[in-house]
Amino acid sequence: MISQKTIASWMICFLLLLLLPIAFSEPTRNLKGTNARAPTVQQIRNKEVIVDNGIVRVTFSNPEGLITGIKYNEIGNILNPHLRARGYWDITWQTENNSLPKLDRIEGTNFRIITQNEEQVEISFSRTWNGGSDHIPLNVDKRYIIRTNTSGIYTYGIFERQPEWPEVEMGQIRVAFKLNPDRFHYMVVADNRQRQMPTDDDRDINSGRAKPLAYKEAVQLTNPHNQMFKNQVDDKYQYSCEVKDNKVHGWISTNSNVGFWLISPSGEYRSGGPVKQELTSHVGPTTLTTFISQHYVGPDMETWYKTGEAWKKVLGPVFIYLNSDSTRNNLQHLLWEDAKRQAEQEVEAWPYGFVASSDFPTRQERGTITGRLFVNDRFLAPAGYAYIGLAPPGEAGSWQTNTKGYQFWTQTNETGYFTIDNVRPGTYNLYGWVHGFIGDFKYQNLVNVAAGSEISLDRVVFQPPRNGPTLWEIGVPDRTAREYFVPEPYENTMNPLYLNHTDKFRQYGLWQRYTELYPNHDLVYTVGVSNYSQDWFYAHVTRNIGGSTYVPATWQIVFELPYVNWRGSYTLQIALASAARANLKVRFNNEYSRPLLSAGVGRDNAIARHGIHGAYHLYSIDVPGRLLRTGTNTIYLRQSKAVGPFEGLMYDYILLKILIKKKIRREKVCKILKLIGFKKLLVYSKDTCQSIKKEK
Repeated sequence: MISQKTIASWMICFLLLLLLPIAFSEPTRNLKGTNARAPTVQQIRNKEVIVDNGIVRVTFSNPEGLITGIKYNEIGNILNPHLRARGYWDITWQTENNSLPKLDRIEGTNFRIITQNEEQVEISFSRTWNGGSDHIPLNVDKRYIIRTNTSGIYTYGIFERQPEWPEVEMGQIRVAFKLNPDRFHYMVVADNRQRQMPTDDDRDINSGRAKPLAYKEAVQLTNPHNQMFKNQVDDKYQYSCEVKDNKVHGWISTNSNVGFWLISPSGEYRSGGPVKQELTSHVGPTTLTTFISQHYVGPDMETWYKTGEAWKKVLGPVFIYLNSDSTRNNLQHLLWEDAKRQAEQEVEAWPYGFVASSDFPTRQERGTITGRLFVNDRFLAPAGYAYIGLAPPGEAGSWQTNTKGYQFWTQTNETGYFTIDNVRPGTYNLYGWVHGFIGDFKYQNLVNVAAGSEISLDRVVFQPPRNGPTLWEIGVPDRTAREYFVPEPYENTMNPLYLNHTDKFRQYGLWQRYTELYPNHDLVYTVGVSNYSQDWFYAHVTRNIGGSTYVPATWQIVFELPYVNWRGSYTLQIALASAARANLKVRFNNEYSRPLLSAGVGRDNAIARHGIHGAYHLYSIDVPGRLLRTGTNTIYLRQSKAVGPFEGLMYDYILLKILIKKKIRREKVCKILKLIGFKKLLVYSKDTCQSIKKEK
């Protein structure tokens, strides 16, 4: 006879089995109550086009090609029903005759079905320029793809201009989505950058809900609907992301159990290289993919197209992905992890084989480049974890400002080997840089990629700009100012997301702390005594002396030289991580002497936009030995522009070296270095002294 204890045990096991599917459930991608099927296309009175695959139902205006509705998971419209512009492409542009940029939402004039079969539908909304000044002189073909059993929409654009067309500047090209503000309140940019967000209405300075701050994008929320946001700062630039990390971001509706994500599977169609920062998602709720912009670089970006210059580029495809979860258990985590998995699948599938346009090469129509990167700095060594990539031909570092061509980047492995695959046919330069070394690498030969080609470059060598042993250094050559002193935020203007965060520099108003730290005099850094992580402010900004009056700041580097070669030369190298309308003047031992460097540099605005870096610049300054002294020396770094709070610089790395001529005898070099008496000096090459240790 079965005991009551045994029956109870069986019942417990049965209940556990019932709960297992819930405990281990993953987000579903299917619309409730419907089954995935081949997508259909329906035209409504020549005003709307509806594409439906049983999972998502997408409505487009016809022939404009604006996405006016996305139905998913019993939500009638994911997008904001109160706006005409809900899902759209746009371009910011101007001509020589226009003083102010115009916004063109690229509304199509012709609709076509490109492909319709059991696997997918691809549709086109195009516009051909026929003259006039109302629209940008550009032919545009916006494409949308909806596939069977796919929870989302692919979109890409084909942009083309003819050489005889007028000169034009295209400062920004992007895809934007405005989501339903009643449903989406939780935003995710990364594992450690996600939070509940205020509403767009909370930013309204005219209604008294917010007050403006030092620049237009930033507001302080003084009377938000949800008082948890009171006194916080909201600014879309606080959520910027480097291109290499900008794979997926979006929003979650916690009351509808739905996620909306923008997935960028490749960086080939973006501009400015892998560490250029771009906007992601922000209050609206808004989510973006930006293909071309001047963000964190400024007008130095190559966005002007002259008469006689033809151009054609495919931007995208990107994937708008929707997911849902019915369990409500740890909703944000489940939907975000699923979105990351989907992003990995999209990256793995790149380049897509289902794109109809012949302007988008398939995997078989692309090439592969392999090789191994070395650094020759005193001795030859593999360049581990370096960035290396193909971009249009130009000078070393020109990839930073390139927007017109395609770029293909990767990182070397720990022993310097690299593979750059899925490269479009074309002619490129091979560029790169290595963490721990200043300067830009450029391979001496052009790289010609043909369809199906496999090119082995074998060994490529980067020779950093070194011409002698280093006497002292400040910082780490990593193209950022991250290692320097970043102050704590103001309590009444903080973003709680970045408290105790690795990106603490994204807080608002940190530049103002400089005046508080140095109210009456500027920063003085003593080599061998000061610590750059505590004593070197992250940004060389102006100093406020009251109200809206700012003055230039002159920083000093104080260092000792036990011996000076009066007839010799030295080199001061300054690597900048950012510059915004700055003028850097460098002097030795006399604050009022003629500067050895006077450089107007930069318009990247990274200080105001919470970036710890913008565009990279490197200066090598020849210093005659007669300007130095035995004993105490001082370098004066003056940023001489001071219109407001945002003119300034961020330093990456500074070092002083002795200039060693290649023909000088090893014995003489060693004698000079010993006379200097530093405890450890790095030297030029194996032919001199690899290291010299000597107590003073």
